[in-house]
Amino acid sequence: MRAGTAPVLNRWSVAAVVAGNALEFYDFLLYATFAVYIGHAFFPSGNALVSLLLSLATFGIGFLTRPLGGLLIGAYADRVGRRPALMLTIILMTLGTLGLVLTPTYASIGLCAPVILIVARLVQGLALGGEVGPSTAMLLECAPAGRRGFFVSWQNGSQGMAILAAGLAGFAVSTILSQEQLAAWGWRIPFALGLAIVPVGIYIRRRLPETLAARCVRGGAAVMGLLWNTHRRQLLLAILVIMCLTISTYVTNYMTTYALTTLGMPASKALLATVANGAVFAAAAVWGGRLSDQFGRKRVMILPRMALVVAVLPAFGLLLRFTSTGILMFVTALLTLLSSLSAAAALTAVTEAFPNEVRSSGVAVSYAVSVSVFGGTTQFMIAWLIGTTGNRLSPAYYVIVSSLISLWAMFKLPRASLER
Repeated sequence: MRAGTAPVLNRWSVAAVVAGNALEFYDFLLYATFAVYIGHAFFPSGNALVSLLLSLATFGIGFLTRPLGGLLIGAYADRVGRRPALMLTIILMTLGTLGLVLTPTYASIGLCAPVILIVARLVQGLALGGEVGPSTAMLLECAPAGRRGFFVSWQNGSQGMAILAAGLAGFAVSTILSQEQLAAWGWRIPFALGLAIVPVGIYIRRRLPETLAARCVRGGAAVMGLLWNTHRRQLLLAILVIMCLTISTYVTNYMTTYALTTLGMPASKALLATVANGAVFAAAAVWGGRLSDQFGRKRVMILPRMALVVAVLPAFGLLLRFTSTGILMFVTALLTLLSSLSAAAALTAVTEAFPNEVRSSGVAVSYAVSVSVFGGTTQFMIAWLIGTTGNRLSPAYYVIVSSLISLWAMFKLPRASLER
């Protein structure tokens, strides 16, 4: 987009983008917080590990439709506009979450229960796959000069807010309700709370300005063809960059389940990991965006990632040796801090790599593909590795390997996308 062709978002409009994005991530990520209880409700088994793996596999199923959402809704946003696309995603997410809240358990309706649950997760994945591209493009295109990193960082910041809200909701219900009540029906309450504020999200999104430079006369297939034929290198590098951001995010999101199943901590204490993760994620992401505007994208996305590679193994070792609520929150906060600082600068660099006419599609597809392939399998792989090898340091090794691959891609990103 040429300078001066897009409106500058006022605080209300930024809040509208951020709040809607946070609401959708809240609804999607809340599943991970209650994976153990959802597994018991929809996938009963005499083996606790099998029940958990089936639940986490269903969490991963939600990632299968994220590339499709990125393709369809991302191209729609590049043809018709960012605002219509964002309206569509919040409606789809509402329908998927309704399925989670209202579906009876396996004990009540048998196999229909997990089938409906899977369909609901597929709809949620479709919505979230199409959400990131238009919302990130809008934030970048409306950012004042020299503040692109800060504005785009609110994409990551809103995800942190969603994680924090999910953690607080989970902590509240686990504290107020008994374990029997939580397992029977209490896990549904946080999902219902998310649905309660959907009308507000729809209302404020209808008032957003449009930032697409000009409506495209090409069809969706032509938009995707232009993206692949002209910007293929940026797309592939973006997928690899986002890979480590995704794996780190879902490893820290897994800390509550890790504390419940591997460390044997009670739910009221284990859920504090999600609270620490969300609070630090939101604050560090916005801080990382500011730093990237000041010092450049490359330095801010690479240095914290290198620090994470060094710190993650000792951090998990500390948690295993001194298992306590304080150490759990400290380790979660440390890993989230380093990951989020890097993520804010990386997402801005990736978004800047694509021009206005394919920006929503480029970000949506690269994000959705990477998150689907790696995010959708991370928690399942961690649980499987721990269960089969007995090595409780498996999450740390997974983060290290993925980070080293993504660091190579960060160095290879086009120079134009790394400018301040």
